[in-house]
Amino acid sequence: MLPKALNHMTVARMSYRQLVETAAALGCTGIEVRNDLPQPLFDGMDPAAAGDLARSRGLRILALAEVKRFNDWSPTKAAEALALMQIAVACGAEAVSLIPRNDNLGMGNGERQANLRIALRDLKPMLEDHNLIGLVEPLGFEICALRYKSEAVEAIEALGATGRFKLVHDTFHHHLAHGGPIYPQHTGIIHISGVTDPDLGTDQMGDQHRVLVDASDRLGNIAQIAALTAGGYTGPISFEAFSPDIHALSDPASAIATSFDFIGGGLAKAA
Repeated sequence: MLPKALNHMTVARMSYRQLVETAAALGCTGIEVRNDLPQPLFDGMDPAAAGDLARSRGLRILALAEVKRFNDWSPTKAAEALALMQIAVACGAEAVSLIPRNDNLGMGNGERQANLRIALRDLKPMLEDHNLIGLVEPLGFEICALRYKSEAVEAIEALGATGRFKLVHDTFHHHLAHGGPIYPQHTGIIHISGVTDPDLGTDQMGDQHRVLVDASDRLGNIAQIAALTAGGYTGPISFEAFSPDIHALSDPASAIATSFDFIGGGLAKAA
């Protein structure tokens, strides 16, 4: 199976230290840390010390999330991105996550693409200066101004920025966007979560429904991961479950391990 990783959202009630210990116990290659949880980033720990802690347990900090609404570019947004990049360098993170606007604005054909290209154009030298990757995550929601991977790849290639920007392939958002090309060579990380509620239409699925992956999964996680692997992807798969039910688990590590084992078994059969 591909290397495993853990996004802090999946265990949102854990401290940073608990995230590190849980990821290490699960045999993960790395973690993703977030600035949109109630607690401060790293629980207020010095970023260099936070990076040392992760590395002491054999973990990479794969990404710091996130620059929100990055394709609504402005001097203020540039300052936000710079601040996150500086923290990323201090802790030894490999990437920063770039999340598009998701407010039904900037949606016009031509407008979307222009706004995206402006943001990526300005972010590219900033990322180069800090030796970081920008992880661009299309969101499958109908109100998102970057819904399709194809638009992201077109902009990245037009700017000669392949490798400096990579895609997040999120299995939930790929399903919501009704599939489409997967671009394994442009993919930097796979976010996995499942939706198991049988009564939801695709257009009714929200972050609150994102649970661990099991036999009731409706998103086709195993098929999506298998297709990316067949296309040459060798990076990590990272659990990103938003459901309050997952956050409330008394033993999340065991549940996550069981889900990883289920995915591994499914991928072995698919191969």
